[in-house]
Amino acid sequence: MLFLLRILIVAGLLAGLAYGALHALATLVEPEQREISVPVDPPRPRVAP
Repeated sequence: MLFLLRILIVAGLLAGLAYGALHALATLVEPEQREISVPVDPPRPRVAP
């Protein structure tokens, strides 16, 4: 029983660290804004059957 408790505590600590790291990245890091242009080909004309 003690072994299971240790495993759950370690798994909980690792999950907490991962959650904290993701939260810190989401709140502290600002993405660089830049303009994006994507060329779009014109549609081909349809041939009547």
